[in-house]
Amino acid sequence: MPPIISISGRGLPLHGDDLDTDRIMPARYLRAVTFDGLEDHVFEDDRAADPNHAFNDARYAGASVLVVNRNFGCGSSREHAPQGLARYGINAIIGESFSEIFLGNSAVLGVPCFVADKEKVEQLQALIEGAPETIVETNVQDGTVSAGSLHFKATVPTALRDAFVSGQWNPTAMLLDRFEEVRNVAGRLPYMSGF
Repeated sequence: MPPIISISGRGLPLHGDDLDTDRIMPARYLRAVTFDGLEDHVFEDDRAADPNHAFNDARYAGASVLVVNRNFGCGSSREHAPQGLARYGINAIIGESFSEIFLGNSAVLGVPCFVADKEKVEQLQALIEGAPETIVETNVQDGTVSAGSLHFKATVPTALRDAFVSGQWNPTAMLLDRFEEVRNVAGRLPYMSGF
């Protein structure tokens, strides 16, 4: 897995506390056998109810850094929510706080979630709204976030930061990369033989 040290791109400001995974990805899309196409349904119900929703705003088309408020990704913690966001093109999320399960599900997709204080998040959202072409630059290793004249520190949990920087953020890919070793260990385990 390649290390993930810095991510940059245009921002998408999404206001609101406690935006749960049910809102990010409506339940009717959980029946899919694969995650293919989930990007088409991110915030689908919210977008239908509000034509001014940030994900409907053409100024943010192609944005790859999502900027959110408090407790993002709470609720059922369905993995379809970060899958849909990642497939939509979101490569990093900056927010006040995240649900722990959402944070982990995002990490194994290579999407770091940066935690920053409320004032800085709101300043970044306002900056992007006023100048949607602004590039947001993030650094996983040192926690810096820069956009135009705005510069501040954010954090990624230490274990996740180290996994991103070392390229060990996807445990499934790591197992598959050394699958012969896994097969050899399984062959030596008495409860794994004879089935």
